[in-house]
Amino acid sequence: MLHVNPKMLPRLEELEADLLDRRARAEAEGWAGETEGIDLTLTFLRAKRDKTQRRAQRPPVDLGIPKPRTIPSPPEAP
Repeated sequence: MLHVNPKMLPRLEELEADLLDRRARAEAEGWAGETEGIDLTLTFLRAKRDKTQRRAQRPPVDLGIPKPRTIPSPPEAP
């Protein structure tokens, strides 16, 4: 799944403003199908924005430096 870079949050705000303008025009023109499509897109955009804002507030996790696995040596025969 792709994650939105938190640096792109202002762009999501621009997209939302544009969608709201398009929705107003669709309502004025009586385009019911277009209005429903824009509403659905707005729902997904807002969910993605909210998720990105939550992810941006979490600190990064340090996983450390990986180390090679050691293979145990076989027991010696008597």
